[in-house]
Amino acid sequence: MIDTAHCGASEPFALRVIGDDMLPEFEDGNIVIVDPGGLVKTGCYVVAKVGEETLLRQLHIDSSSYRLTALQPGGTELVLENGLNDIVGVISQRSGRRRHQHKRYDL
Repeated sequence: MIDTAHCGASEPFALRVIGDDMLPEFEDGNIVIVDPGGLVKTGCYVVAKVGEETLLRQLHIDSSSYRLTALQPGGTELVLENGLNDIVGVISQRSGRRRHQHKRYDL
């Protein structure tokens, strides 16, 4: 669950990565900055609300669908039923335990 009660609708916020579905790009425990106003494009990393789950995935856009994929082999591919409305925001930064794990993503 994402508690954004103290944030404006377009303000960036931080989330902690849980799990290893997005290795090697995102490790368990990394902190990511989510920008709700970020530019959504194919290949970017997004946080999406799918049912009751909040997921960090890579977005793939084609002419007829928006799909979310995990980076780990064998991960399931999800089609966003509500298109861009399911996307909470775009990942703009990643921070880890060590400086070399810090990274910015183009928006």
